[in-house]
Amino acid sequence: MSLPKGKTFSTKHGPGEKPDTSIKNEILKQTKNEKIPCAVAFEIAKVLQISPEKVGKTADLMNFKLTKCQLGFFGYQPKKKIVHPQDNIKEDVKNAVSDALFQERLSCKQAWDIASRLRVGKMTVSAACEVLGVKIKDCQLGAF
Repeated sequence: MSLPKGKTFSTKHGPGEKPDTSIKNEILKQTKNEKIPCAVAFEIAKVLQISPEKVGKTADLMNFKLTKCQLGFFGYQPKKKIVHPQDNIKEDVKNAVSDALFQERLSCKQAWDIASRLRVGKMTVSAACEVLGVKIKDCQLGAF
């Protein structure tokens, strides 16, 4: 998630928006280098019993960078994206992705739900999407 020069993550939210104090404090306790891995953001949401979106918004307002997307789409070095199409995607995964499409796209939450339901890794689902040419949208943290 690189930003254009002079922009900050907080600019995608309205002027005057401030980070939630309790979420901010938890982010500061569990992160370093102004980066917050996706898994950590979800753990914070679970601990605070809030939506992951609220954690993502607070991270944005703190100008922290979201890293290590659990679907493999962003936040990895050096290439940023680590998910790639794979030749041997199981038919049930392909079918579940195809069945869940809305306007030829799949939401991040649906991808996670498919992974959970079929007991496969999240990146297995995102790799199937790569094979099928399906875009995943609506990041639960608000990154995309």
